[in-house]
Amino acid sequence: MDSGDNEVVVDFPHLIRVYKNGRVERLFGSPIVPPSPEDPDTGVSSKDIDISPEIKARIYLPKLTNDQKLPILVYYHGGAFCLESAFSFLDHRYLNRVVAESNVIAVSVEYRLAPEHPLPVAYEDSWAALQWVGSHVESKPGFEKEPWLVNHGDFEKVLIGGDSAGGNIVHNITLRSGSETLNGGVKILGSLLCFPFFLTSTDFKEDSLPSKIWGFVNPSAENGVDDPNINPFVEKSQSLSTLGCSKIIVCVAEKDELRNIGIKYVVAVKNSEWKGEIELIDVEGEVHCFQIFDTETEKAKNLIKGLADFIKKCCV
Repeated sequence: MDSGDNEVVVDFPHLIRVYKNGRVERLFGSPIVPPSPEDPDTGVSSKDIDISPEIKARIYLPKLTNDQKLPILVYYHGGAFCLESAFSFLDHRYLNRVVAESNVIAVSVEYRLAPEHPLPVAYEDSWAALQWVGSHVESKPGFEKEPWLVNHGDFEKVLIGGDSAGGNIVHNITLRSGSETLNGGVKILGSLLCFPFFLTSTDFKEDSLPSKIWGFVNPSAENGVDDPNINPFVEKSQSLSTLGCSKIIVCVAEKDELRNIGIKYVVAVKNSEWKGEIELIDVEGEVHCFQIFDTETEKAKNLIKGLADFIKKCCV
């Protein structure tokens, strides 16, 4: 056996390991599960689709009670840009709950992961997925439209959301949509940033685990954790006043080491010249992304209801 098969070059214990020959071993996450024709707990239907040769997604449709058009939520999963999947058990169960509570169609994006595909690939895939949704508004020869979106989606009510790394993606996509046009003239009504993965050099030392992971998933970042993609407060980052949506919700939790940066983000957005509305949910006694790991606790149900209420408020 080649020594590269066993020689470890990167090791984040209990998270991810990379071997000299390029093999990647993911140690954290939940198993991949199939979509559900109808989830027994929520009545939500799901199926897997190809957005492009590189990008896939799982699309969710709530139990329909009438012919009304439903808001569309484009969702980006968490996992530090290198773990988890739109097709994993935890995300599948969570999206079923969110879709049922919010009465939205959700497109959960399977963006490509580092280290095989280092950043900015995840950002580009995530943007491309949102552009794909917008393409359904237009008549493009050869573009195959997704029937669930065409038949049941309201393209004037598009939101984006994500947890952890997904929350970071939401921030970056929202900024980009403030300066670039989306297909079909689609506008982002609301952005949901749950436990967003932001870092700063003042909050996290260079040798901290989050800082090391950022260097691992984005080796081309010039200034480490003071790269604008992970640190929205640095001078060279795009102004928060250009965020391209009308409403934002940020969720943090008391026992999450990212909590203070999430709160700092809300304050910074409020102090910018952005014209929208931003709100904060701060959950006592809980940890990072707790509502995904166990959707059935009272606090998880309350948080999911809070997200659903925000979505409904955006779509009034």
